[in-house]
Amino acid sequence: QVQLVESGGGLVQPGGSLRLSCAASGFGLDYGAIAWFRQAPGKKREGVSCISTSDDSTYYPDSVKGRFTISRDSTKKTVYLQMNSLKPEDPAVYYCATDFDYYCSESGLEETDFSSWGRGTQVTVSS
Repeated sequence: QVQLVESGGGLVQPGGSLRLSCAASGFGLDYGAIAWFRQAPGKKREGVSCISTSDDSTYYPDSVKGRFTISRDSTKKTVYLQMNSLKPEDPAVYYCATDFDYYCSESGLEETDFSSWGRGTQVTVSS
């Protein structure tokens, strides 16, 4: 059974950093892709990063490019999202998701492309 558990969320000041973790169980991080999404109250769920397991190619939308970095540690079965220079528009519940048939590309991220999801971790940016 595929299971994803996010951690690392919390309160950070504007300009600060957080590192989120997504621990996987029931499968290895060697299939398809893993992505991070976020959802703020009243807003649509937005994809903010993706990593393809076949070649570690990544994708970021312009809203986070240069500030967020996705990486994976297959031995620990964990995917990370390093978030730097956090802005007031970044607060949301952050989710990780995976699909064994997905490959990250510049065409963007749609939540319907991912079959397994974690429960999310809250990120708050406030002074």
